[in-house]
Amino acid sequence: MNEATFRFYEELNDFLPPSRRKVAFVHAFNGTPSVKDAVEALGVPHVEMDLILVDGRSVGFDHRLRGGERVAVYPVFESLDIDPVQRLRPRPLRETRFVADVHLGRLARRLRLLGFDTVWRNDLDDPEIVEIARRDRRCVLTRDLGILKTSAVERGYWLRATAPQAQLLEVLDRFDLRRSLAPFTRCSHCNGPVEAVEKAEIADRLEDRTRRYYDSFRRCETCGRIYWRGSHFRRLDAWLASLDGNGS
Repeated sequence: MNEATFRFYEELNDFLPPSRRKVAFVHAFNGTPSVKDAVEALGVPHVEMDLILVDGRSVGFDHRLRGGERVAVYPVFESLDIDPVQRLRPRPLRETRFVADVHLGRLARRLRLLGFDTVWRNDLDDPEIVEIARRDRRCVLTRDLGILKTSAVERGYWLRATAPQAQLLEVLDRFDLRRSLAPFTRCSHCNGPVEAVEKAEIADRLEDRTRRYYDSFRRCETCGRIYWRGSHFRRLDAWLASLDGNGS
């Protein structure tokens, strides 16, 4: 048996038993495993890591441990507190896209309402989720640690919260998305883009009262669903305002 000293930082400690959180500890292993295998054996999925230092030197997942090393593991950069740092742009350059597992339908709908490209179906199995994430370079959102340990998954996040609204706030903060909100630009049902449409073009699809009292409409370019600012939008506007104050 060989041994190495490990230390995990910030939210990576969520995956560890209490006795190993925020402290250095010794872990024994057989042979010369890759640092990825050693860390995942401790319960931390590789998609949650952004930096691994072995004896102070940055290494890749394939680095082999031989015993006697000190291993420091850090979370992905979105989790770092950079509030004191001056931001160069009003919103991130990257476009974050998700694929959510079958248990996260209510979270997926909320993300779509805020304009985030989120694939979700209630019949997706794990291999399909992994393939969608690989093909479209999406981040996997899940409560299942097993799928995040799949080697083909490059980006993923294990949700700590169980309630959909708490999960939404967790995702917004985890990926620094509050500056990227684009409400009502994506269909909450199918994830397609929503664009303005002339009333005359869809008048024959409207109920009499809707046609009489509303003039501005938007339509999903994928499924054709029609949206307008009816009474339910007042509730949605209040919900949006609550996000600014971390409301639930």
